[in-house]
Amino acid sequence: MKTKFYNFKDESLFNRALTHSSKSSQNYERLEFLGDSILDFVVGEYFYLNCDESEGRLSVLRSHYVSENYLAKIFNKLNLLNLVKLGKSCQGEISKAIKGDIIESIIAAIYLDGGMEQAKKFIYTYFELDKYKDIVDDNYKSKLQELIQGNFKCKMTYDTKASNDGFVSTFFMDEDEIASGFGRSKIEAEQSVAKKAINKLFLINDDK
Repeated sequence: MKTKFYNFKDESLFNRALTHSSKSSQNYERLEFLGDSILDFVVGEYFYLNCDESEGRLSVLRSHYVSENYLAKIFNKLNLLNLVKLGKSCQGEISKAIKGDIIESIIAAIYLDGGMEQAKKFIYTYFELDKYKDIVDDNYKSKLQELIQGNFKCKMTYDTKASNDGFVSTFFMDEDEIASGFGRSKIEAEQSVAKKAINKLFLINDDK
């Protein structure tokens, strides 16, 4: 089967990579498990070989390229929306999580059909790893983790609780409370407190 990004010898692999569990027991879940591992390895290997940054920075870069948000962008770039097979219980707009799962499943399908070099070719072509210097890093949790790991030896924890109109998150280093932040969702609250902690601990203010 010919697609714009790879010619499958085994068409069933591609079809399975596009099939949600709500549609069939022959779905992408096992492929997604394999593809996740392949993507982690290929992205990690690329940055090890091509990037001179610290270990903490390499982790931040890899987390960007394997994130749900980034995988959803790849899904949209490949125009896969009309090819996805969903059951009646899973109708409506396809979530970012499903989009990400499908991209990981396609990576696994390419690997099983054509080997690691073909999987790498797909990732190198569509993930634009060589443009990592253009990344705008607004993942404050990852940035905070990188900064603390490079400067302190301590345990980092987030205590996030629901409030009346959202969530409040408190960030601790060992037993010391560093900062608190609010957000409409748990993720927003933790990003908010991470940003405050960066400013307080390292005098880095990202307000623009």
